[in-house]
Amino acid sequence: MGKIIVFANQKGGVGKTTTAVNLGAYIADAGKKTLLVDFDPQGNLSSSLGLDKKKPGIYEVLSGKAEIEDVIQKTPVENLSAVAANINLTGANIELVDQEDKEYYLKKIIEKIKNNYDYIFIDSPPSLGILTLNGLVAADHVIIPLQCEYFALEGLTLLVQTIAGIQRELNKKLSIGGIVFTMYDTRTNLANEVVKNVTGYFREKVFRTVIPRNVALSEAPSHGLPISIYRDDSTGARSYKKLSEEVINRV
Repeated sequence: MGKIIVFANQKGGVGKTTTAVNLGAYIADAGKKTLLVDFDPQGNLSSSLGLDKKKPGIYEVLSGKAEIEDVIQKTPVENLSAVAANINLTGANIELVDQEDKEYYLKKIIEKIKNNYDYIFIDSPPSLGILTLNGLVAADHVIIPLQCEYFALEGLTLLVQTIAGIQRELNKKLSIGGIVFTMYDTRTNLANEVVKNVTGYFREKVFRTVIPRNVALSEAPSHGLPISIYRDDSTGARSYKKLSEEVINRV
């Protein structure tokens, strides 16, 4: 039975999609059959892997126009498949609002295929709206990418409160799989303070591997490739490979 992990942070630009894509690639490289589900209307995960966003994707599955098995696309990585998203998914924010059991749509979809994979990763949008809620209800674990800056701490508090509410009301099995620091710059005192404060509070929930700022990580999505293929010798690649080992051991 596949482990379902959602990547969530209501703040944009924290490396959420980068983390989902590159963790997925390295975990697939380790021989684990992995599926990435792009659940963000911006479709950045889809672009990062060169997926065809004109084909039916997760929105068509949500709206009953396609089956999940029929929209899974191959990626450049062996053992790694993905479900694309495009701007049509924005409509789900409106369409799901008045639906009964609106929080469980993605869970019901994932249930059909979770036994086919070792890991299923869900990349949620940068908000705490209905799509992110669906991701959190469908998942076993949530991984929180956290940029090393001051305002990240305020957002983390709200996200943790949201997760606690979902654990009580909608998904009792949901747990925080880990917090991963991204875009880390060793030259700034603020980055070091953020790491120190968050680690001091969350302790074992924080991954030991820290993802640095890295040019190759920024370039890879424009080539439609994960960092494992684009620049496996880069600092960013080595960091995500190390993080993938932590995730496999912990989650």
